[in-house]
Amino acid sequence: MSTFRFRLETLLRVRLAERDQRRAELAKALRAEEMLRAEGQAIDAQRAEAAERGRQLKLPGTADVDGLLQTHRYEMVLTAQRRQIAAQLVQVEAESARRRLALVEADRQLRVLEKLRERQAAAHRKEVARQEFKQFDETALLGFVRRQEVTA
Repeated sequence: MSTFRFRLETLLRVRLAERDQRRAELAKALRAEEMLRAEGQAIDAQRAEAAERGRQLKLPGTADVDGLLQTHRYEMVLTAQRRQIAAQLVQVEAESARRRLALVEADRQLRVLEKLRERQAAAHRKEVARQEFKQFDETALLGFVRRQEVTA
């Protein structure tokens, strides 16, 4: 009997490539998300340093109005950057969620084809075994008939 050949093998390979592509896209989105979080933490640290510098400039006897204004402007710039990063992070998180769903769907489609291939392979093995058993029966029957003819 012939060897098993899955007729949808090409489609299976396409689905596998699609799933791998979805994984890569999700990984890229997660890296972008992580970079934005790290950038936000860096800005938070800079804001804390600027706030401390502003407190130092407000101490009695060392008040530096120009330095205080400069520090305040810097804090405002940092706050605006932090808001922008937060907005970008929301967008990237939404994109990550969308890509995660696309990966789940691609994985589901791949599993469906893999299960179909497994079922068809099992049916093929069963048919091959049935054909072999049939051949063994025919061979045994022919042997029996020949022995009967010889003894008769």
